[in-house]
Amino acid sequence: MASPLLLLLPLSVLLLLLSPAAAAAGKRRPRQPLLTTTYYSKSCPKFEQIVQDTTTNKQISSPTTAAAALRLFFHDCFVGGCDASVLVSSTRFSKAERDADINLSLPGDGFDVVVRAKTAIELTCPGVVSCADILAVATRNLVVMMGGPYYAVKLGRKDALTSRASDVEGNLPRPTMPMSQIVQIFQSKGFSVQEMVALSGAHTIGFSHCKEFSSILYNYSKTSESDPAYYPEFAKSLRNACADFQRNPTLSVFNDVITPNKFDNVYYNNVKKGLGLLSSDHGLSSDPKTRGFVELYSRDQNAFFRAFASAMEKLSVYGVKTGRRGEIRRRCDAFNY
Repeated sequence: MASPLLLLLPLSVLLLLLSPAAAAAGKRRPRQPLLTTTYYSKSCPKFEQIVQDTTTNKQISSPTTAAAALRLFFHDCFVGGCDASVLVSSTRFSKAERDADINLSLPGDGFDVVVRAKTAIELTCPGVVSCADILAVATRNLVVMMGGPYYAVKLGRKDALTSRASDVEGNLPRPTMPMSQIVQIFQSKGFSVQEMVALSGAHTIGFSHCKEFSSILYNYSKTSESDPAYYPEFAKSLRNACADFQRNPTLSVFNDVITPNKFDNVYYNNVKKGLGLLSSDHGLSSDPKTRGFVELYSRDQNAFFRAFASAMEKLSVYGVKTGRRGEIRRRCDAFNY
């Protein structure tokens, strides 16, 4: 028997209440705005050109910019999503992501190219473009400038409302971690082993400080000065190059010693030959889960470029903030107040 209350309701209301679609709609969350490649076509039509001009000029004047931006983008996205939280400066009251131990070595050129682009954009269309979108597009442009693959970058990200150094640890892989732990970090964020190996190809450009691999370069064991995974002559030259690293912590070596200024697949050939720099590079060629992809990308640059472009598209939308979950910062290094 029907409830006395239901019998008193008008038929139209009763049908609406009993409708499965209505019940589903009641449970449905509000849809987040979708990111699109044409997000600024009306609100800031010169956005792409301004970022392109800025990245070109910066890369020409500072050739390490591309690698710096690529690393900065990765460090931003893997901690809470691609939301420019890594760009925020610490204050007396809070220690921001950029001052976490693992981020202290992030090169200044990556931060600078975003700030330059933001300054130029604010003069043209103030309060419209997020720092997160600028970093994403600048990174793509710089990869292409170095000879890497073009990939689409969807836009509409908002900038994060928080940035905490305490959120960083455990979210970013360290080169000293075993490969199983690095794989686990990527998988926890939805990235496959193949995508991890493809993204590791970012080491085709840039450099690493000697202190990042000194533990496998000096006094490795009783029987070997350096990790046997190194090609012996390469290890010897690295020991000479980094000999003064304790007194001079800025000493560094190119990640790809063969073609350091070109985005290509030579990194994977280096890894196979014992010419990888970091412990994690050696792990890629020795771990059975990753070795096959190293073999594939070392012999087929097009396969590497396709995989890298696909993985970067996926990375660029990881954990993005939209709507009220973020803001458009007036300055990339500080929240709006």
